[in-house]
Formats: sequence, C-alpha cells, structure tokens
Amino acid sequence: MANNSITISRVETKRDWKDFYSLPWKIYEGNPYWTPPLLMQVKEILDEEKYPFWQHARKEVFLARRKGETIGRIIAVVDDNHNKFHEEKMGFFGFFECLDDQEAANALFDEAKNWCSSKGMTCLRGPASPSLNEECAFLLEGFNLKPAVMMPYTHEYYLKLAETYGFRKSKDLIAFLKKDTWGIPERFIKMIERMKKNMKIHIRSLNMKNYDKEIEILMNIYNSAWEKNWGFVPMTDDEMLYMGKTMRAFVDPELVKIAEVDGEPVGIAITIPNLNEVLEKLNGKMGPVGLLKFLYNKNKIKGTRTIAGGTRKDFRNTGIIAALFYETEISAKKNNYSWCELGWNLEDNALINDFDMAIGGKIYKKYRIYEMPIQP
Repeated sequence: MANNSITISRVETKRDWKDFYSLPWKIYEGNPYWTPPLLMQVKEILDEEKYPFWQHARKEVFLARRKGETIGRIIAVVDDNHNKFHEEKMGFFGFFECLDDQEAANALFDEAKNWCSSKGMTCLRGPASPSLNEECAFLLEGFNLKPAVMMPYTHEYYLKLAETYGFRKSKDLIAFLKKDTWGIPERFIKMIERMKKNMKIHIRSLNMKNYDKEIEILMNIYNSAWEKNWGFVPMTDDEMLYMGKTMRAFVDPELVKIAEVDGEPVGIAITIPNLNEVLEKLNGKMGPVGLLKFLYNKNKIKGTRTIAGGTRKDFRNTGIIAALFYETEISAKKNNYSWCELGWNLEDNALINDFDMAIGGKIYKKYRIYEMPIQP
C-alpha cells in the first residue's frame, strides 16, 4: 500500500524482520538515555510458537518506508482474552517506532486501525507491546532519565504524532522513585510491626528450591489482586510458566516477598533488579561476549523496580502490602541496592499512589496510553 511517498508493507521476509528489529538503533542514535532492548527477547515475544500470549491473540506487523529506507514500524493486536474479560472490542497497537514524520506515523496508525477494524474491533488503544504485561505507553515526563527494566523510553515527539493523528489520552501511568537514604517514616514502621504481631503475619523471601510452586503462588495472588484494575487481563497458566522461566535468569529471591497468615500465602510484592544497568552495555546482543558482560555486571546493579504488589481479596485494606514493601526495603539495603522505581501505577489509583508517597516515594516519571474509536 502506498501513501504518497510512504510505502507501508507487511513484515514477511528476512529483510523485513531485520529492518523491523534494527530500526530503534536508527531512531535513538546518539540519545544517551535510551537503553537498547535485548534482541533475542524481542524476537521471542513476537514468536507465536514461543510466547504464550499468542495462544489467545492475533497480530499483524507493518513497516513504513520512503524510497526504500525504513522509517517506521508498528504491530496491530487483537487479544481475545482481553475482549472477553472486559466485554469490549478493543484492538491494540504496539512496538511503535518512527522518525519525526507525521505522514509516516499517520500511515502506520491507519494500517493498525484498519487491520483491527477488519477484525471487528471498535476502538484502538496503545502502545502495548504487545500487552500491558510487557512494555506499554509512551513516555510523557522524564525524558532526561534512563528507563528502568521493562519500562519504555520514547521520544517526546511521539506524543505529537499520536495526538495529531487523532488519538486522545486513555490513561496516564505514574512511576515513583524511592532512594534508600530517604527511609520509611517511623510511624509506618511502628504500625507495620504492630500489625504483623496482631495478625500473626509471616513474611518470607522467594524459595528458589521450590521455584515452580512459588511462581504459581505469585501469579495466583497477582491475578486475584489486580482483577479490578483498568486494562488488567488474568494470566493463563502457560503465561505464568513463561514468566517464571524468564524471571529465573535474573530474579533476586531476597527482593520477592510473600506474606503468609496461618501458613497460607495472602500477599506478594515482586521487585526485580534493574537489568537495564547491564543491558545498556550489551547493545542488544547476548552472544559469548555479551554473556560475559552480563555476568560481570549483574552483581553491580544498584537499582530495582517493583513490578507488582497486592493481596488476596479477603486481605485487602489490612496493611499487609505495607509490611511487604517494608521487608523488601530492608532486604534491598542489605544487598546494597540504593534505589527503587515503584510502578507503573494507574494515575487514578489513589490508594496505591498515596501509599507510595507515604513511604517516601516521589513521582519522577509519567507515561501515557492513547485510544481512539474506529469503525468496523
């Protein structure tokens, strides 16, 4: 399909895929804040045979070229589980990268919109690459800061490209910064210790010797805790297993906390090392040299990111989540981590946002997800 001087094509050949994967290096050339993704991980996420998300979702992948030069990319996604869970007809776009070229962006958005429309969708939302369980949103504030692991870094002009096309804000996401030197207010510590004693709460770290069972516990509580959150879709068993397998390569068990009452798991807090501090040295490649760099630098990581936290329905509003984060911070300090990114959080989740501020967190980045109606 041609749009004036822009040509849009489906990604089909080896050359197409090479152009798709290499484009970000062109888009962010010279940008000191962008962290190159690990190419083998991106390829696996887009592989329908390897990534279990595609068991319930469909996609089409597009490139924008001008005079043979690749200048943009996008994928269009329909997730059947999302639409069944939320009772809607939502299409998604993701993996969007583009030069500051409105004509190219318009052509890419057109292709994603039209493909989703052809599948019966009535709304287009994104970016989600390919879902909210992976990287999502455009960066809104914090362009002079490096991204934490599994968080996006995108050019500021992406906001203009989306809004000029006709997208409007769907939801803003917030990330908080918490440094080890800021501490937790004494009143919180006293409240947590009193609650742990009264409720007979036991908080422990991840047990790597019983890893598969532990992952099952984490994901079951995650699905229960997040079920009412905007955009949330429960993970399938295969997605849980995949996440567990992926986490095993880099997880620090001292940073993953499980709360138990009478021996029953009731709450979790999952914090992971900020792998971007290593990935920025690999330039997207994990060959023999990359593996050596990874192993050498892995234990030098100073940052962390809390990616999930919550309790079972029957233990909400008990304060258990505060105890989990408190114990996480104690372990992080003991293991020489110096800062943590808390989030992302939904902008209108006052309960968790107020909590993150109460324990000393400060808003330092914001992200935006867009959407627009489409005609099937």
